[in-house]
Amino acid sequence: MDPLDRIDELIAMVEQARSVPMSRNNCMVDRGEMIAALDELRVELPADLRRAAALLEERDKIMEAGKREADRIISEGEAEHARLVSVNEITVSAEHEGARIIAEARAEAQRLREEVDDYVDTALANFEQFLTRALASIERGRDKMHALREIGTFAGDEADRPLPF
Repeated sequence: MDPLDRIDELIAMVEQARSVPMSRNNCMVDRGEMIAALDELRVELPADLRRAAALLEERDKIMEAGKREADRIISEGEAEHARLVSVNEITVSAEHEGARIIAEARAEAQRLREEVDDYVDTALANFEQFLTRALASIERGRDKMHALREIGTFAGDEADRPLPF
């Protein structure tokens, strides 16, 4: 199950829990059920983190491939430029053509870098949104658990006191 679905399930569990008498914000949740659900969520989150690491590794590979391609294009452009310059009749033309090829290669390399950066930025932004939502849901769940724990402690103290009459 997707971790966000698991978090939604936990929120639903808390929302559907019975209210504590004379309290608007407090409710009773089965502790074992809640702990089991949170344990399952804890197991699922590392997989998402591994996916994020794989995404970063993929980004690095794409960037490296783009750099190699750009270097290859530049080398070919420079080689072509040198070959054209060596021919006396077309020396001027060759210099212009070589410069054009190098400029195109650099522009293509820059374009590839920008595409890779955009792709990685979008992927990381999506993952950031996922983690932000997950952390917010976890925080809400923990706050509700703490509130429930306080209610349980309060009820226990009151039960131990003798009746006033």
